[in-house]
Amino acid sequence: MQMTEPRFVHYDLSLAEPSFGSTLTDLIIELDHLRKKRLGGSTNPKVFFQLKHIFHTLESIGSARIEGNNTTIAEFIETKLFEAKTVPSGIREIQNIEKAMSFIEDTVKDYPINRAFISELHKMIVDGLSPDEEGDTTAGEYRKHNVKIAKSDHIPPDWIKVEDFMNELIEFLNHDDSPKYDLLKVAIAHHRFVWIHPFGNGNGRTVRLFTYAMMIRLGFNVSKGRILNPTAVFCSDRNTYYQKLSEADAGTESGILSWCKYVLKGLKDEIEKIDKLLDYDFLKLEILLPAITHSLERKYITDIEAKILKRAIEKPLIQALDIKDLFVGQDNAIISRQIKKLIEKKMLAPEKEGARKYMISFNNNFLLRGIINSLGEKGFLPIND
Repeated sequence: MQMTEPRFVHYDLSLAEPSFGSTLTDLIIELDHLRKKRLGGSTNPKVFFQLKHIFHTLESIGSARIEGNNTTIAEFIETKLFEAKTVPSGIREIQNIEKAMSFIEDTVKDYPINRAFISELHKMIVDGLSPDEEGDTTAGEYRKHNVKIAKSDHIPPDWIKVEDFMNELIEFLNHDDSPKYDLLKVAIAHHRFVWIHPFGNGNGRTVRLFTYAMMIRLGFNVSKGRILNPTAVFCSDRNTYYQKLSEADAGTESGILSWCKYVLKGLKDEIEKIDKLLDYDFLKLEILLPAITHSLERKYITDIEAKILKRAIEKPLIQALDIKDLFVGQDNAIISRQIKKLIEKKMLAPEKEGARKYMISFNNNFLLRGIINSLGEKGFLPIND
């Protein structure tokens, strides 16, 4: 494929206007319905939030890998669970993204998305990383030099214009428009950020977190239970992501609308896919039980542990009496010791502190591997390891 000469193309930042009968308009209506939809389902909230934590880890890995980080899910999980003293730069990069996601959830509802907020995100993203490790020596500050984007025909604006363009973007984002434009603004703002490329390094990781923050402000609020995985939209197919960004770089209405359709369709697909996990019958049969089988086949867990964990999934709260039939002829002390052992291994957890009812826990390294394997086989993961 013949590459065109990279060049700077200026276009005015404005709201796109899809036609009433377009697919993009349909997507806006459907996503607005999902935003207002009350969280429900048969999955225990504590099990659901364990899945949320797993997805946030995967979002962080996916965002880093778009930029060329080759850390696998297995490598990151191993380092994280065993709290390694020496952390490779590739894993530190992912840890930074995780911390930034937590920062967003803790602050974005109470503070505006402004320059200070964006700068803080960037500082967290590049913290402790050298320029050779995807860091930036001027963390949180807009670039003072011109840059080129690898594999792109677009040349970002001259550095002296960056602050003006970013001020325009922040004003655009915070302008009091009709709610019907909210999702379009998210998609347009994502592209404009990349188009400006305000920092010397870390722009891709920062803009995806920027998008995450915008989505939470719009009511796709993970603190209320819905798992939103915006990174999956972009990292499931990096080539398509870059292609759609490139189409929008021209600044034409058709290019911008095509980009918006790509982003909103991806968000809708991800939200609907993740919402399946609220159906406990689906979660149990397609994810949890296969995860136990996966762990047992690889001898990560024993046969009796597998039987207890499957019982915990079927119930999904168990007490000693519920597994007594698995210990025929043995006294209650043995059952209690087995439960205690599974708690220590982080495969079971008390329903609440001091309770004698227990639920499945994914915090054990081997169970987590099984869960991730099941999620991957059912198409929930955008990352190919």
